[in-house]
Amino acid sequence: MKSFIPWVGGKSKLLWLIRKLSPSRYSRFIDVFGGSGTVTLSRPIQPGCMEVYNDFNGLLANLYRCVRDKPDLLINALKYVLNSREDFDRARLALRRKRTTDIQRAAWFYQVIRQSYAAALTSFASQPHDMWSNFPLIEQAHRRLADVVVENQDFQTLIRHYDRPVTFFYCDPPYHATEGYYQNIGEDGFTERDHIRLRDALLSMEGKFLLSYNDDAFIRGLYDAPGIQIEPVTRLNNIRQRYDPNCQFSELLIANYDMAERAHATTQINLFDFQKGEFDETYVF
Repeated sequence: MKSFIPWVGGKSKLLWLIRKLSPSRYSRFIDVFGGSGTVTLSRPIQPGCMEVYNDFNGLLANLYRCVRDKPDLLINALKYVLNSREDFDRARLALRRKRTTDIQRAAWFYQVIRQSYAAALTSFASQPHDMWSNFPLIEQAHRRLADVVVENQDFQTLIRHYDRPVTFFYCDPPYHATEGYYQNIGEDGFTERDHIRLRDALLSMEGKFLLSYNDDAFIRGLYDAPGIQIEPVTRLNNIRQRYDPNCQFSELLIANYDMAERAHATTQINLFDFQKGEFDETYVF
């Protein structure tokens, strides 16, 4: 299913490639910089495979917990929201309150996401929007997230906690040189030190990681290391598409495993070759 919110840096255009290049076997899936949740929500459910959605943005993590655990209360809080600049500004200011319920905070945040221009959370979009049309997506996300762990941790802490040889981490951090944008969406912004911290955490892990980044000399230099594969890709530039329909955006997919392993694993398993327990800890994306 698709995400129930628009979000900066969403990966809907690259989902097909992320699936194709993901490892073929693992029993823990960790979405380190969850954002819109596009990658997590689109995964087919694999029984026995632990799934974790994480985002350092506390407002976003709270919204995901409310969608997972209290969708009816969230929908009730959104039913009579007005699509107006005054209500939008009021909701933005209300998010600064310290004393409020998790549902009310989630409703305000959802309203601001849906009614802001380009999901930037800073300005009213001045576009008609039927809030009720989103409720079926919230209900679908509730069912999909039923067994997903929702975390609100720094990536380094999260990786250390969940790292195992059977873990697959998907990472979609703020892109290099665009970090300041994330100050608009409830975060303090990513720094070059954070990019280096992420590199150090990934290169020292036991599990596997797939990392998406903008194609940048600084990032290429960070991951120029033994055992690391870098795959350049391009996609349509969503922001400039209205002015230049063919404008492309260059990105990198970086991994610490053979990204072609899924293509290599095409041999059917013969039932006579299968031994009990051999694949108990392996699941497919």
